[in-house]
Amino acid sequence: MDNQIEIENYRIRKPEEWAGNIDDQELIDRIHDSDFARQQNNEGKDFCYFLDKKYYTSNTENSEYVCMAYTLNEPANLERASVSDVVVEENEVYHIHRISVLRDGILIDKIPDTKIKVLDSENHSSGGILSSNKKINITIKDLRLYDILIMEDSRVKPFTERDFLRKEFSKYVWVSPDNYWAYGSYKFTFINERSEKIAYKKTFFRDESGNVQEPEVHYLEKWEKFVFEETDYINPVDANREIFPFIDFATDNTWKELSNYIAPIYQEIFNNASLKDFAPNLIEKLDALQDLDEKIQFAIEYVQNNIYYIFNADEMNGHKPQEPAVTYDNKQGDCKAKSVLLKVILDYIGVEASIVLVNFHTDFYIKYYLPSLLTFNHAIVKINYKGEESFIDATIRDEFGTLENRGFIYFMHYLEVKPDQELKQRKPYRYPYFCVDEKVDFQVQNTIGKLTLTTTYKGNRANAMRRYFKNTNRREVIDSWNNFLFYSLNYSGDRNGTDIRNIFKDAVIDIVSDDKKQNEFKIQYQSIIENPYYVDPKNNRFLMYFDRNLVKASARDYMHKDLPFWHNFDSEKYEINLYTDQKIDTEEKYTVQESSISNPYFDFKSRKKVIKNGATAYIEYSPLVNLEIPKDEFEKFRTDHHTVADSNFGLGIDIIEPGLMNMLKFNFKKRFK
Repeated sequence: MDNQIEIENYRIRKPEEWAGNIDDQELIDRIHDSDFARQQNNEGKDFCYFLDKKYYTSNTENSEYVCMAYTLNEPANLERASVSDVVVEENEVYHIHRISVLRDGILIDKIPDTKIKVLDSENHSSGGILSSNKKINITIKDLRLYDILIMEDSRVKPFTERDFLRKEFSKYVWVSPDNYWAYGSYKFTFINERSEKIAYKKTFFRDESGNVQEPEVHYLEKWEKFVFEETDYINPVDANREIFPFIDFATDNTWKELSNYIAPIYQEIFNNASLKDFAPNLIEKLDALQDLDEKIQFAIEYVQNNIYYIFNADEMNGHKPQEPAVTYDNKQGDCKAKSVLLKVILDYIGVEASIVLVNFHTDFYIKYYLPSLLTFNHAIVKINYKGEESFIDATIRDEFGTLENRGFIYFMHYLEVKPDQELKQRKPYRYPYFCVDEKVDFQVQNTIGKLTLTTTYKGNRANAMRRYFKNTNRREVIDSWNNFLFYSLNYSGDRNGTDIRNIFKDAVIDIVSDDKKQNEFKIQYQSIIENPYYVDPKNNRFLMYFDRNLVKASARDYMHKDLPFWHNFDSEKYEINLYTDQKIDTEEKYTVQESSISNPYFDFKSRKKVIKNGATAYIEYSPLVNLEIPKDEFEKFRTDHHTVADSNFGLGIDIIEPGLMNMLKFNFKKRFK
């Protein structure tokens, strides 16, 4: 191929020397039908004759090369191949080496039939997210069903001055391929051309019996290669229940070495930062507050709400933290900048704080990864106060409360930006308050029921509900509550298809109070229900209120073999009052049933008070959160949640119908239960 076209974001050119060179005849020879290929075609699947993938890293660039040939037997695959997008980062260039099809045994160059447009990547630039990423749109004309498409391309990312971390450290995670595709030949090559040794760790590979093998760590010196190669290959992983095998490649370092690398960069910023010099107005406001708890709250909320969060994806791992004076003056910054400013303010008021590096999205995998600063994609602030550790994300908005009342951030692993640090793991957490504290009153007289729900939310729930009520139309809010109550009162069992607004008459919902210091948000819902009883097919009447939020379906249904169950439920408290002017069965099994569960990971208690015309249920759920449930303890955990779901998540009362015959029928039923 002699085409040599160079545009800023893409080029049409030959591959680099390290990627190798494959001529047309060799391509054709590699595309041959085998028994394995015919089997896939007979099953109606598309087939990849070969996939060669190479990753090359040096101290000046990272590059990734792919050459592949696959069938276009499925219309959906044909459509995807005809129009595709490639997103490139700032300073990254997409190289097109070959676009061809093999049609009826003839190799046809499709680059003349290819139209390429360079667009802004609009998916990544909005709401404070700045991205100079570009989207390269590739349209190939006249692709036909049963063509074999050959694509050969690469992505080259030369390092700029602000990519100082990428210059110093390499990190790449190879993940085994999608198990939809069958490959006649699959080959992955990692090429180390860095001056530093690179470690690689194979994780979640399985033996012939499907058991996960112990991770293996090996090393690559400069110009050494790692090769993973398979023929007639379908990834055997059970995608719904197993983790795909992966290999983590990273410059050989320890966590302590990495912390000693990054800590001086931040310390230099702190040494030169004087709040008195650049923020005298802020100091005046801080000094006017007498209580230290209030000063901490003011500092956090000032940075969260007054400094605009700008996430620049290209710079997140690529430059030193912004000076806090610049962040304060410009009123904007990324997570590092906002976290540094918050720490400087906390230092001024005498509260111990540090910057910590996290990655919420890959938190589970961090313990399996090799040590690398490039593992992390976010910076937050750790505060030590009154003997407790708290973590604050300075990029979040509209969160309130003194430190102990603020929302809780769920994650496990972090690296503190201090000298001589190891990767740390947070302790499990038990809420000192109930995230949801709800009182339900359902009073029925004659054929009219009056329903009142009074709910207090705290912590994360308060922040979320505050935002929800602020941003949602009140009619929509009421409809949401009505829909929830439609199922809680079991009306879905006897009046399905009825307009919910016709069931819950005169429904209103009001904000009772909003305490931004205690971070408590209290609401009250009220409605009138003209036919309040659930009526079964035998015309028996019941009052029921079962809150399905207490039934943790995600715990009961969890089936993954490799991922431990991540426990992050809220603490909850309910008082459910159901009262009527009718007699009730005061000894009915489920009405009087109580439950007490003491699991290592949650405590659950349900208590009842029953009188002749009503009952009250008191329910408390207190979980130990921010942890993984060990596999050997999970079945007991699941079983205990099944117990909660066995009529212990609410209250039901049976009405004894008036009249002599009904009383005789009730007594007969009771005697022969």
